[in-house]
Amino acid sequence: MTNRKDFAVAINDVKNTLQFLDETGCRGFDCSKKSLEIVKNWGNKKTSSPETLEKIRIDLGDCRRCKLSNDRNNIVFGAGNSMARLVFAGEGPGSEEDKRGEPFVGAAGKLLTKIIEAMKLTREQVYICNIIKCRPPGNRNPLPDEINACLPFLKRQIKAIKPNFICALGTFAAQTLLNTKIPISKLRGRFHDYMGIKVLPTYHPAYLLRNPIKKRDVWEDMKKLMKEMGINQ
Repeated sequence: MTNRKDFAVAINDVKNTLQFLDETGCRGFDCSKKSLEIVKNWGNKKTSSPETLEKIRIDLGDCRRCKLSNDRNNIVFGAGNSMARLVFAGEGPGSEEDKRGEPFVGAAGKLLTKIIEAMKLTREQVYICNIIKCRPPGNRNPLPDEINACLPFLKRQIKAIKPNFICALGTFAAQTLLNTKIPISKLRGRFHDYMGIKVLPTYHPAYLLRNPIKKRDVWEDMKKLMKEMGINQ
């Protein structure tokens, strides 16, 4: 008679097999060439294709997972190099980003571009995204349920890009990635860890527009990032 331990092992095997089939694109045993090839290679994880940003964007679809979808014009997924060493992660789209469907293209985006160029990089060399992908009404702070709805897609983006570094721009980006409530003023200026990736929090460019005196602090942070990345200053 099968004991509970054997049953649990069998259930786990079934779960792993179904998960593997899902990851490799199998949607049923239709005896198609693709399905037969998947069955033939059960247990060989090498047959699973790595996830791409394109696939993640398709899965996101015309997202209706939270109430931000009610008022948005465009989903702002992210832009830049899909194999970037450095990812800039901000808070969420503003009005200009919502109109164009691109991250950091408004006034704060122009300042971010200047920061990137001062680091001797270009926007095409890095990847730029946000914690949430739809603009909150009136540019208010994102709510926890809105962040939770978007976070799985951000994590998948980071996993697909495999960056060495993440620059977390502002309170919500830093606190979300690092799973903490520590203020950005205490998080910035030093590296933290996210899934083996070095994270450097700093002030958001929009904050710098309101508080230009803090630009010096951000530049000190960027110099630390450049040094860690091996960029000559």
